[in-house]
Amino acid sequence: MNYRKIFYWSIVVALAGFLFGFDTVVISGADKQLQTLWNSSNLYHGLVVMSSALWGTVVGAVFGSWPTNHWGRKKTLVAIGVLFLLSAVGTCMANDPVSFAVFRFLGGLGIGVSTIAAPAYVSEIAPAAKRGQLVALYQFNIVFGILVAFVSNYFLRDIGENAWRWMLGIQAIPALLYTLMVMGVPESPRWLLEYKNDAEKAVQILKAIDPTVDPQDSIHAILNEKKNDPTSESLFLKTYRKPLLLAFFIAFFNQVSGINAFLYYAPRIFELAGLEQSASFLSSMGIGLINLIFTIIGVGLIDKYGRKTLMYVGSIGYIISLGLVAIAFALEWKGMLVPLFFFVFIAAHAIGQGAVIWVFISEIFPNKLRAAGQSFGSSVHWVLAAIIPAFMPFTIEKIGAASVFTFFCIMMIGQLAWVYFKMPETKGKSLEDVSESLKS
Repeated sequence: MNYRKIFYWSIVVALAGFLFGFDTVVISGADKQLQTLWNSSNLYHGLVVMSSALWGTVVGAVFGSWPTNHWGRKKTLVAIGVLFLLSAVGTCMANDPVSFAVFRFLGGLGIGVSTIAAPAYVSEIAPAAKRGQLVALYQFNIVFGILVAFVSNYFLRDIGENAWRWMLGIQAIPALLYTLMVMGVPESPRWLLEYKNDAEKAVQILKAIDPTVDPQDSIHAILNEKKNDPTSESLFLKTYRKPLLLAFFIAFFNQVSGINAFLYYAPRIFELAGLEQSASFLSSMGIGLINLIFTIIGVGLIDKYGRKTLMYVGSIGYIISLGLVAIAFALEWKGMLVPLFFFVFIAAHAIGQGAVIWVFISEIFPNKLRAAGQSFGSSVHWVLAAIIPAFMPFTIEKIGAASVFTFFCIMMIGQLAWVYFKMPETKGKSLEDVSESLKS
């Protein structure tokens, strides 16, 4: 097995996650500057300026399976890089909230499609024993992008009234590098067989992945699944009800933890807890660092202990940390206690949901429906990721931070119950075996 080559291809494709993480969080540094600059109300600022990328993400997630299937994994990944590049250049040059929102929307399209194409590609080239770690590289890059965005925002925050332009525009550099690098990866052999019937090229790539093994065994397994899944089959048939519900609930619980709402408004939330602006930016950097450290731990454990075990750990950590955050806001505790509780929250997310979600969704659907299933799960994730942060400033103002975080805590009790009763373990199984076991 040529692990070095597989790892290189996986890390290049996973760099789409770096752009995803950077794009998601970089806006937090420009949050208050933009609201002051354009004199926006809390509701308009949340719905239009701050959430425009998330609405683009919803569209990208809903329709991203089409280019992933019809253009191929590789061409779609290249298009994602172009979208991020256009978004970075456009937002840093915008002079009004509408044009700003349009270019942020393009970046959101890139995020939405990347959550389909990148995990699907890596899961299709990875060996079963290492698939969890390799697909989780996408999540690792997301949190690495988040950390770099927090650090970048911190160092650029005081360079003048146009600091926000530099914060957003600097993303053009990694976007260009990613686009050039991803042009050098091969196409997914499973996509070549499923959609192009190109066995010759698929064999070449499978030989490059593992020159010591006859690729005909893999070819036979893939073609056998294709034969047993008629081309007319739809994701919404009764046969696929179980993987569909699994994708829905893991995506649903991911967002009702409040993770994206917190990442978007971390400096604002820390200021509510009594921290000064510079301290809130430093605490945000701490969040990014904790996220990275515990994501590395999660990536290292996912194939050893399995997806379900990590979800247990994450769920319990969520419940404890969110409960403490709600109490802290209810009792008006000031200072570093709230950031400390959020560090625990981020650690729980990174080792649980963060490490598992994109791996799990990429594993549970058959080859022909993988992109469509990934699209469904991503759509649920991003619809909620658009709605919840959009109303975050408004709901905190109207009902208070304590009530908001109490709601998130209760939802995580629901996640713990779902993991115990409904979530299957998928570690160490081939993609074809997983999809066969989940057919109703």
